Amino acid sequence: MAATNREATYELLRRRGMTKVFGNPGSNELQFLKDFPEDFHYILGLHEGAVMAMADGYAQASGEIPLVSLHSAAGTGTSMGVLANTVQSKSPVVVLSGQQLRDMVGQEIMVSSAHAAQLPQPLTKFSAEPLSANDVVRTMAQAIHLAGLHPKGPAHVSIPHDDWDRPVDENTDLTISRTVQDATSLAPGQLQELTDLLDRAVSPVLVLGPEVDATHANEAAVALSERLGAPAWIAPSPARCPFPTNHPNFAGLLPANVADISSLLSQHDLVLVVGAPVFRYHHDKPGRYLGEGTRLIHVSQDPEEIARAPFGDAYLAPVADTLSALAEAVQVRSDTTVPARSIPAPGTDQPGRMHPDTVFRAIQEIGPDDVIHVVESTSTAESFWSHVELSTQGSFYSAAAGGLGFGLPAAVGIQLAQPGRRVVAEIGDGSANFGITGLWSAARHQLPVVFVIFRNETYGALVNFGRRLDTLGTPPFDLPGIDFVAIAKGYGVRAESATNEAELRAALTRAFNAQEPVLIEAFTYFE
Repeated sequence: MAATNREATYELLRRRGMTKVFGNPGSNELQFLKDFPEDFHYILGLHEGAVMAMADGYAQASGEIPLVSLHSAAGTGTSMGVLANTVQSKSPVVVLSGQQLRDMVGQEIMVSSAHAAQLPQPLTKFSAEPLSANDVVRTMAQAIHLAGLHPKGPAHVSIPHDDWDRPVDENTDLTISRTVQDATSLAPGQLQELTDLLDRAVSPVLVLGPEVDATHANEAAVALSERLGAPAWIAPSPARCPFPTNHPNFAGLLPANVADISSLLSQHDLVLVVGAPVFRYHHDKPGRYLGEGTRLIHVSQDPEEIARAPFGDAYLAPVADTLSALAEAVQVRSDTTVPARSIPAPGTDQPGRMHPDTVFRAIQEIGPDDVIHVVESTSTAESFWSHVELSTQGSFYSAAAGGLGFGLPAAVGIQLAQPGRRVVAEIGDGSANFGITGLWSAARHQLPVVFVIFRNETYGALVNFGRRLDTLGTPPFDLPGIDFVAIAKGYGVRAESATNEAELRAALTRAFNAQEPVLIEAFTYFE
């Protein structure tokens, strides 16, 4: 039986499989980290944002709940740009921030905060500081359970550092040993309703979101699409890929505005949206949400996602079970064909600069068949979806919240979670600087991530939005003179540049044959 809160908390973490700790600690955290158990693995990061992104990537790719150890309110605050991503990606991370001596917190002495639990709200599902040392283990258990229940997401606990050595009582073992089971299936009547709706539909269409991939339901989505003869779209602004992009029923990626989505979906009489919000619009192109003769049905395991949708009928239900059950229940249609998706012609390279199409095509042809793509290069999204084929579950991860700093360090966490597959991180040169310290962690743990930096020397996404919004007279957004090869070598990562396709292909071949992290600075241009 554990004698102290620290020992009991490690036993709680152990029983939940939470032996990976991502951290950037300070003085308040040392009491928790002392006598660190040998069966735990501590992943040190050089910046709290990078630490959070590594944990986010690890949580998504492993399905496990990592612990993130940060220094007081200051460390938690610095991580919040990426913490926002864990909300949208529904990553079950538990953030543990250190607090000063319990009796002195109210005095706001150095590295203390009397409002520590309020800092990450409303981003987290749960945020608390135990009201007494006797409630430390139960509070930690509550955070873990809530993070892991659908909709999954981050939880936060602040613990005064003198609580860790306080003794536990005879009931602590009961708290440590309890389990919590999530909802697992639709009610039979609801399944029949959905089945009947799909069977009666003349021209059904699927719209699939990140929760399909997160719950390993891709194969069930394919089976449902094939039985219905229905095209499958990916919901706009995807953070994961829920459907194989080389499947003949794959329709493409929905645009992120009202008018264009309505135009595409109103060609069908029934739209089934599974595991995605309805819808995450981004660009202002107004119109009616859906045509008069089209009905939308929304299946999600997130009650807030369902409640805030402005149209459609919804079922709160587990994504994987629903797709699997529907794929078995609906009638098989054999008289339907899905129009082939059109692929734009590849772009042309310039002297000393490659078109992004060239880079993605080379990665597709040289990388392993089951390579995992971690993408944070907003201005090259069309090139990626046009030239990369994704056929395996868990093959694509991208920033879910719209901010920067997720991609590069998340690739490190994803490679930790998937040591049997290779990870390639395709990162814009603007994005890379937000999480560049992740390179050190990759080198420190010899994780064979292939980092490809698209060096076009500008914030391309801002230029694109400037054109779309017709905003004139803005300051320049160019990024000249950043030497990513030198930066990578400084962090201990082997690196080289490529200015044309031949150089790139040679560099990629060397990188994928290596058993260490490698960075390739690919000189591209922005149109």
